[in-house]
Amino acid sequence: MKKHFLMLLAAMIATAAIAQPSMKKVQVILVPCHADATYRLGEQVKMKVTTLDCGVMLNDVEVKWQVSEDLMPAHKEGNLKLEGHEGYINAGTMKEPGYLRVKATVEHEGKKYTAYSTVGFEAEKLQPVVQLPEGFDEFWEKNLARVEKVELNPQMELLPDRCTDKVNSYLVSYGNINGTRMYGILTMPKAPGKYPGILRLPGAGVHAIGGNTANAAQGAIILELGIHGIPVNLQGSIYTDLSYGALSSYYTSGIEDKDAFYYKRVYLGCVKGIDFLLSLPECNGKVGTLGGSQGGMLSIAVSALDKRVAATAIYFPAFCDCEAYMEGRTGGWPHYFRNEANRTKEKLETIRHYDAANFARKLSAPVYFAYGYNDLTCGPTTSRATYNAIQAPKTLVISENSGHWLYPEQTSAMWNWLIEKLR
Repeated sequence: MKKHFLMLLAAMIATAAIAQPSMKKVQVILVPCHADATYRLGEQVKMKVTTLDCGVMLNDVEVKWQVSEDLMPAHKEGNLKLEGHEGYINAGTMKEPGYLRVKATVEHEGKKYTAYSTVGFEAEKLQPVVQLPEGFDEFWEKNLARVEKVELNPQMELLPDRCTDKVNSYLVSYGNINGTRMYGILTMPKAPGKYPGILRLPGAGVHAIGGNTANAAQGAIILELGIHGIPVNLQGSIYTDLSYGALSSYYTSGIEDKDAFYYKRVYLGCVKGIDFLLSLPECNGKVGTLGGSQGGMLSIAVSALDKRVAATAIYFPAFCDCEAYMEGRTGGWPHYFRNEANRTKEKLETIRHYDAANFARKLSAPVYFAYGYNDLTCGPTTSRATYNAIQAPKTLVISENSGHWLYPEQTSAMWNWLIEKLR
């Protein structure tokens, strides 16, 4: 039981970065003058500011504010003394499609409190900066042919302490390129029958995986996959050591050579996960993918590379339009090209072969896509440009005030959409 608790605790810590934040004692509230937080190019943005302490208005507060275009450096700043309990920030406008963000900070009783509010300017016109590199299709066709030849050699171990009255949980693994294996937690309904398969892909980091019995109980086989080629049910301290040690910057490993890049094994191993799901006798032959942040990037890539995927759910994907920084616009996590020193021919060539925006152009199955305007990890500029590049049938869900997280209601709606699409 102690080991199980530690694994669950590690998984909770690993997902904290994309969890809905808790409410603070002092709140800084920013409200744009347009109810839908959208503007036409050249329109001026006026942002109302209010501050609360335990839900009660604070009067005569001084607010420090900055304005930026998404994750780019602030280009405008100032101080505002609230008249009574509210005031207004004149944030300016944009001349090109994108997102304008206001950051407001107040100090109260010796502590600082910060809030963000972001508005869109004709974001439906955004398109990715990145273009398909020469040989993109050939590169991936060659590597897909290679992973197809790898023996699946699946292994499944029942985890009794993670089972419920309706769902069985298993530690699973299967073969991948270079003699490596992919590991994950499989949750599957106990009741006899045929069910859709869902490949749940992980956010960034090195962490344990707990399994998804709640959504499996709705009638789905869910494989929650790890990407690092190590079991996903080890003690939490092991993942911590790897996070600060051998895997501390895994997302840059091999970046100067597209054939040696870390994500090559990952992309191919995730595609192999579709093989695993379809090999299960309980699978109804329909499979989908789901993931956010790094998992969103992987969900896009797998769905583009494997046409057996019947539907995909994506939320605030990473690795989208990474080189947009070179055009003076926010680029995708992990923000390789924000640093000019990284803008080498070799690194650009590699990232173009893995950029999720390039895979988004090749999606064909229905897509559910969600993101928030206040995302400071995967900026909304990159999410919306990538969404706009999708030609497949698509559903867009925007959360104007959320950051790198979704509301529980949005998460439930996304899972329900995907499961229904695959039934």
